[in-house]
Amino acid sequence: MIELYYWPTPNGHKIAIMLEECGLPYEVIPVDIGNGDQFAAEFLRISPNNRMPAIVDTEKGISVFEGGAILLYLAEKTGCMLPADAAGRFEVMQWLFWQAGGLGPMAGQLSHFVNYTKQDVPYAHKRYANEYDRLLAVMDVRLRNREFLAGDYSIADIACFPWVLPYKRLGNDLDKFSNLRPWFDHMKQRPAVRKGTDLGKDWPRNERRSDAARALLFDQNSETVQAAAAMLEP
Repeated sequence: MIELYYWPTPNGHKIAIMLEECGLPYEVIPVDIGNGDQFAAEFLRISPNNRMPAIVDTEKGISVFEGGAILLYLAEKTGCMLPADAAGRFEVMQWLFWQAGGLGPMAGQLSHFVNYTKQDVPYAHKRYANEYDRLLAVMDVRLRNREFLAGDYSIADIACFPWVLPYKRLGNDLDKFSNLRPWFDHMKQRPAVRKGTDLGKDWPRNERRSDAARALLFDQNSETVQAAAAMLEP
């Protein structure tokens, strides 16, 4: 059994998709990030970065945090979505790290300035909108003459899809990407992808409703990390 510490965000979605694709039994443990659940001591013990997602493999007694690491762990555990040969494996890992270092952070920053800031910050908005647009173009070029990012369907595609999914809300247009658009439409039709991205969509969400919730999400610094760590001391 996999315990999935989860909230319905793009980073959460990719782990739910992977679990559905691999057919692993899992229990969902909500981590309401607008309510401060990510700072609970029991969660910090498995996710010291106080971010979800995280998993616990109850069979092995292993916990893993960070989405890319979780995807690699689940791929190795099940033998799916990651090639066994070195060349194929590193082809997938390149695009997995590309998502973790580029597409996810840039889309996340753009989302912040589109959805959460109370004041207009034109420079920041343009900066991240341009970079998100550039990264979508990188995917589009990559998908010329290939169905998926790294050969067969893999954790690279699973990692990237949830960050392309909100393209419209982030002010982009997939129709200008002639290769990315078919990939996106194909991904969206996969039953496991639908289940993974639908998980928790009807849960009440507090992120945008109060200053306290916003502070939990966006006003963290070294002092809050140290305060949370103090809860773990004997």
